Amino acid sequence: MASKRALVILAKGAEEMETVIPTDILRRAGVKVTVAGLSGKDPVQCSRDVVICPDTSLEEARTQGPYDVVVLPGGNLGAQNLSESPLVKEVLKEQDSKKGLIAAICAGPTALLAHGIGFGRNVTTHPLAKDKMMNGDHYKYSENRVEKDEHFITSRGPGTSFEFALAIVEALLGKDVADQVKSPLVLCN
Repeated sequence: MASKRALVILAKGAEEMETVIPTDILRRAGVKVTVAGLSGKDPVQCSRDVVICPDTSLEEARTQGPYDVVVLPGGNLGAQNLSESPLVKEVLKEQDSKKGLIAAICAGPTALLAHGIGFGRNVTTHPLAKDKMMNGDHYKYSENRVEKDEHFITSRGPGTSFEFALAIVEALLGKDVADQVKSPLVLCN
């Protein structure tokens, strides 16, 4: 069986933990992860001034698809940049049309709203993004730390990054693989 593939879209101002932790956990599970820079291949300054070097540009990564999951990290500026990108809209519409997994965390789900993706689904966001997400009654809001509704997984913030990532692993590869990845991480509960 071919290994699963993930596309993590990295925009200036992204939340570092919400980018790195899912990338790391997915790679531990054997998923081939491509971190794609929204603005190209240059290093990206994240929300807490950590600089992350993408594997490639989003434009280039798009030609290397399809992907089993598209991941949208949060961070206010990062989510705004994702929300304003016509290329992100194209990637999300394509992923949604084939019922491919879309995972967004923190303020990242606001990019789904901006691009008209997943209306009617149960979602969660960072508490500070809730009002924006619920503007227009397009979604049902959940207070769960991680919310999965069909091919959408959303989560709340940096502190839920591990749970979010493990939910993606479980959706792609099953609970047994997620449990195997989780065990050596020494997570609480």
